[in-house]
Amino acid sequence: MSPGRLLLGAAGASVTAYGAWLLWSRREPADVLDAAVWAGGAVLVHDVLLAAVLLLAGLVLARLVPAVARAPVVVGAVVLGSLSLVAVPVLGSWGRDTDPTNETLLDRDYVAGWWVLAALVAAGVLVGVAVRLLRARHARP
Repeated sequence: MSPGRLLLGAAGASVTAYGAWLLWSRREPADVLDAAVWAGGAVLVHDVLLAAVLLLAGLVLARLVPAVARAPVVVGAVVLGSLSLVAVPVLGSWGRDTDPTNETLLDRDYVAGWWVLAALVAAGVLVGVAVRLLRARHARP
């Protein structure tokens, strides 16, 4: 393992340990348990659901998408899939009814925001495909 990776891993472990100490020292044990359940659930959703869906999508895309566009499409799918998964609670407006007097609770049109994000990711994919096409065209003799 390279020294850069070791340094990056040590920095990540240090920040994680500091965050865990802050959580443990400033919150009630029930809150710490909730955070642990949430973090474990996030890992399970990522490793079981997102990884499986992306694996299947990758198999389908490998057959349907031309080779020059595969990398940008895969990057776009990973970015949009990950961000969509994180945004599920706000897209579903979960928790909006918990405090009807709080007008600032989920007060935006998050679905419209997700569509803007999807359009930006699609634009990035198109730019990536265009760059790869131009490079391939210039590389030919």
